[in-house]
Amino acid sequence: MGSGIWSTDVYASAAAYREAAGISAFAYSESGARTTHPDLDPYGVTRESRDSDEHPNSLAIAVLFDVTGSMRYVPRGLQAKLPDLLGLLLRRGYAVDPQIMFGAIGDATCDRAPLQVGQFESDNRMDDQLGRILLEGGGGGQKRESYELAMYFMARHTSIDCHEKRGKRGYLFMIGDEMPYQQVSRKQVEHLIGDRLPGPVDLAAVVAELTRKYDAYYIMPAETMHAGDPEVLGIWRRLLGQNVLELDDLDAVSETIALTVGLGEDAIGLDDGLADLADLGSTAGASVSKALAKLDRGRLVTSDPLPGLD
Repeated sequence: MGSGIWSTDVYASAAAYREAAGISAFAYSESGARTTHPDLDPYGVTRESRDSDEHPNSLAIAVLFDVTGSMRYVPRGLQAKLPDLLGLLLRRGYAVDPQIMFGAIGDATCDRAPLQVGQFESDNRMDDQLGRILLEGGGGGQKRESYELAMYFMARHTSIDCHEKRGKRGYLFMIGDEMPYQQVSRKQVEHLIGDRLPGPVDLAAVVAELTRKYDAYYIMPAETMHAGDPEVLGIWRRLLGQNVLELDDLDAVSETIALTVGLGEDAIGLDDGLADLADLGSTAGASVSKALAKLDRGRLVTSDPLPGLD
């Protein structure tokens, strides 16, 4: 729900404890678990980002990873860089009251945990949410995963004050290297989320609904199976336009998210953000600069979805 304050000291203490005890940051996944953690189960829930006295100007930021195949290593990199992400958002003033939700995307045609969604959090519970993601590493091998199911959930099963009270869209980042399915399956929605639909929902309709609530981005990192694939990129560019970001460094996801939010909030220009990265000792500047070069500074927009996405 977004209460509490992020503490780098608490994060560091937890990391030191895990290291000393030989415990992974993704202990749930490495425990032999084979199902979605109860805290990340999307069935019958709505995830909320709410204003409070503590956080009067909440900003919803959702980060959903494709955890199939080679993509399952991306959450590990982001978990290690959580302090950098929060440091840029908070200490550099990119966002006043960010509330971050982490989740994971698989393939609903074959995976045991095809959709995992945490809560929007402002404090160190976001680290806990990341650690509960099941890094299944499955997928169906057909160059498609259930992104459309995740977008349906975000459109209809999140309630965010930044949009509902202030008419301001939140941010959704989907990190992957494959295509969505062309329709949201009625049976999959009923089984995994609990909604009863009269029939399937077209992909373009879901994206149109989603982008009324969120500025949606698709990040394709290098070093993944389908990195640079023109078919995959073509579909996503028809859906999201310039908000499709190719990233040539798998380890630069955190910095890319932070600077994208900073640009979208008119808090920085790209050159300012790159200077902040250099000040922090980050080596991601060149990769982030290349990924964000096509975005208009301070005017990040989502294109209208187009029909005929075959």
